[in-house]
Amino acid sequence: MPRRYASEAYLERAAAYYLARFASSVGNFKDVLWRKVERRGLADGVERATAQQWIDGITDRFVALGLLDDDAFARVRAGALLRRGKPRRVIRSALVAKGVTADVAAGAVAALSADSEDPDLDAALAFARRKRLGPYGAAGTGDDRRRKDLAAFARAGFSYQLARRVLEGSGGE
Repeated sequence: MPRRYASEAYLERAAAYYLARFASSVGNFKDVLWRKVERRGLADGVERATAQQWIDGITDRFVALGLLDDDAFARVRAGALLRRGKPRRVIRSALVAKGVTADVAAGAVAALSADSEDPDLDAALAFARRKRLGPYGAAGTGDDRRRKDLAAFARAGFSYQLARRVLEGSGGE
C-alpha cells in the first residue's frame, strides 16, 4: 500500500472533522494540524513552508466562517473549568496552554467575575463536592482528615484561606 502524505485537501477534511468533534482555539487548532502533517509527512518536493501556508489558509477560512473564535472558546472553556472546581488562576493558565492569548484568557476570567460574586469560592465548593471533601465528605473530622483535605485543595490551586473557609462550612451555602 503506498504511503499517504499530508496534502491541503487532507488537512481541510481533517480540520473539519476535528472541529465537528471539539471546540478549539486558533493556536490549538494550528498545533493539531501540524501534528497531522508530522504524522503523515510531506511528499518529496513539498516544503514545510508550503504546509504552513496550507494551515494558515485553512485557519483563516475557518475563522472567517465563524468556526474558530478564541473569545467564545475561552468564555465557554473558562465556565466549564469553573464548574469543575478550578480556581481562576488555574483557568487562566489552562486557557493559555490551549493556545489562547493572555489578553483573551484574562478577559474570559474577568467575565467569570461578572457572573458570580466570588468565582473562586464557587469553584472551591464545586471541588469539595466533586472530591467529597470537608462538609461533603465522609463522617469524621479528625486532624488527619482535615490535613488531607487541605492538601487536596492546595494541589488543586486554592489558597489556604479559601480551603479553610470551605472546610469549616462557612463557604456560603
